[in-house]
Amino acid sequence: MQKRRKYSEEYKREAVALTNQSGATLKEIGEELGINPGMIGRWRRELGLGESNAFAGQGKPRDEEMATLKRELAKVKKERDFLREAAVDSIGQCNTSCFNDEFGVNNGTTRATRVIP
Repeated sequence: MQKRRKYSEEYKREAVALTNQSGATLKEIGEELGINPGMIGRWRRELGLGESNAFAGQGKPRDEEMATLKRELAKVKKERDFLREAAVDSIGQCNTSCFNDEFGVNNGTTRATRVIP
C-alpha cells in the first residue's frame, strides 16, 4: 500500500491555476501532473469556497486538545522531578516517616539511615 502524498498549499493553488489558464481538461492536467483529476477538482472547489479557509487540513479539535494536554503533562512531570531532586538534595535524605513505614522501623527514631531514590 502506498503512502498518502501530501501537497503544499502553493502546489495546490498552482494546479488549480493551470485549470483556469489553459483550455485543457482536468483529466489532461491530472495526467500531466500525475494527480487524479478528481483531486484537482476538489482543490478547485475548496479554493472557490473561500480564500481564508482553503486547504485548511484535517486537524481535529480533539487532536489539538490532546497535544496541549501532553505538553502540559510533560511540563508538570519536569516540575515534579525537579522539586523531588531539590528536596532530596537540600536535606540529604528522604521523608523519614515513609522510610519508617515502608521498612517497619518503629523504634521511636525519626532519622533515616539511608537515602531512598
